[in-house]
Amino acid sequence: MPPRRIERPKAAPQGVDDATWLDVIQKMDEVYSQLVHDEIELEKKNDELEQSQQFIFSILSAMSDVLLVCTENGEIEETNAALCELVGRSDIELRGTSLLALLADADSIARAQAVLVNSSPTRRGETIELNLSAADGSSVPVDANCTPRVTPSGRRVGTVFVARPTAELRRAYQELRSAHDALKQTQQQLLHSEKMASLGRLVAGVAHELNNPISFVLGNVHALRRYSARLRTYMTAVHAGQDQHTLLKLRTQLRIEHLLDDLPSLIEGTLEGAQRTAAIVNGLKRFSAMDPEERKRVDLNEVAERAILWVSKGSSRPLQVDWQPISPCVVEGSLGQLQQVVMNLIQNAVDAASTAQPPRPPHLRIQARTGSRGNVLTVRDNGPGIAPELLSRIFDPFFTTKPVGKGTGLGLSISYGIIEQHGGTLSVRNHPEGGAEFTIELPAAK
Repeated sequence: MPPRRIERPKAAPQGVDDATWLDVIQKMDEVYSQLVHDEIELEKKNDELEQSQQFIFSILSAMSDVLLVCTENGEIEETNAALCELVGRSDIELRGTSLLALLADADSIARAQAVLVNSSPTRRGETIELNLSAADGSSVPVDANCTPRVTPSGRRVGTVFVARPTAELRRAYQELRSAHDALKQTQQQLLHSEKMASLGRLVAGVAHELNNPISFVLGNVHALRRYSARLRTYMTAVHAGQDQHTLLKLRTQLRIEHLLDDLPSLIEGTLEGAQRTAAIVNGLKRFSAMDPEERKRVDLNEVAERAILWVSKGSSRPLQVDWQPISPCVVEGSLGQLQQVVMNLIQNAVDAASTAQPPRPPHLRIQARTGSRGNVLTVRDNGPGIAPELLSRIFDPFFTTKPVGKGTGLGLSISYGIIEQHGGTLSVRNHPEGGAEFTIELPAAK
């Protein structure tokens, strides 16, 4: 508004001197100047307020989450573009209507009413699940965070609902879960494949180990078959009613007394051989079977001793092992998986000796001890060690220092994962006295 010019009177009113009149005029000028200044400031504040409103509106329009502000009674006061698009109604159409009219089922209405009638809500609010009625008539599930709206004096005047549709999240979660299950299944298959590869290297040694009891059992069975034929001949004579003299002569000829004395030892030896064979086969079955990941008390001493026996039986070269057990050395875990890890480390230690120049007979130093965080098992070889630049990659999947066709690069990676799943650590270093040293550290069983 342009300033107005104030015309001063040409003459002072009667009874008022010039000085008083001039003072009045000056005060009027000051008041008018202040009014002009206040008007300019008001216009500036209005511009700032309009800019703030536009800024807030742009934020509300950009929100992907649904926003709804309502009174204490559930009457809608404010919405955003996301809600309007979801329900297919404009902001003007929604204002003044009831929040409950947007809900798709009785359970959602009951949950929303419980929030509205709550007389002492927390400042952080609460989260509830609601189903909104979409524009196409479908039900859209949302997770709504409900916070109280209060005045500066602290009086509650309504509730603010900020909701996020969960259909996409649930679908993404389902896809993630399916991918995780597929990954676990693939991991199990890789674990089993590596286990079978290790098992294949033991076949020759185990076959030799099985040969002794099986040969013993076969020899005893052949003897029992001969004894069975003699007994049948003698019993036929008895049933035929032969006289005592003939029976005694036949008994001596068939060596029946010796046969009867030898039968208990033959049967006992056959049972022992069969039990030894069954023990070896059961051990192989436990090692090769898909592990159900059951957890139980496992003695690392027994695991190491069994691994040493099997690897030494399958080794084509003489194997020298310095084994230092410690008692007790019990951990909680899967026997089959821990057996696979220790066998893999020992087999790798044997292979390392062949990479030395010149190749040397394998000499392993295996020690069990008690560590600061549980039980420790170390496997050290007499090979050339691991190149320093490769130490950080030694547990990477498919990384191997062996020639092509001699290793998959999965053994140490799988072993690392198994020990990690057991709450332990698997580490490697080059020993100061030579060779590589792998260290397993697992929590002691309680």
